[in-house]
Amino acid sequence: MSAINQFNKDFNALSSYLRGFALKLTRDRNYAEDLFQETALNAYQHQKKNRFKEHSNLKAWLSTIMKNTFINQYRKKKRRNQLEETPSYNNIINTVEMTTYNEGESKINVEEIITLIDQLDENYRTPFLMAYQGYQYDEIQLALGEVPLGTIKSRIHHARETLKNKIKALYN
Repeated sequence: MSAINQFNKDFNALSSYLRGFALKLTRDRNYAEDLFQETALNAYQHQKKNRFKEHSNLKAWLSTIMKNTFINQYRKKKRRNQLEETPSYNNIINTVEMTTYNEGESKINVEEIITLIDQLDENYRTPFLMAYQGYQYDEIQLALGEVPLGTIKSRIHHARETLKNKIKALYN
């Protein structure tokens, strides 16, 4: 039997375990199925590149791929502010007593901040906005082409510092 056929057979034998593991990680049937599919895709891609060695623990290897995929997707959602955490009713009641008024909104005009961002040089504005939207540094690097990763990090830092100084000067 060829290595690919054996891999398919072994993967199929572990599919119910992997679906259960995905459900344990996500606690959502639809998301668990998506995670299972993503794991299967990653496993087959890695297997084609001979990253899985025969006679190793396939179950552990697939579990690691799934766990890492789950963690990476969680981090990406968190960075992009898409993680929806609904506080319970009791938490809302308990936090109302500790709430204070935030004067920041009344002091800072959003349109002025957008104007400040628009005034940034294009080389700084684009990576800053992409980072603000939750893109990872390597995703920004791919979008910008041949710009080194260190340069992207430096530009984002420079843009933040410039904006911080301009906001301080505007509102101090």
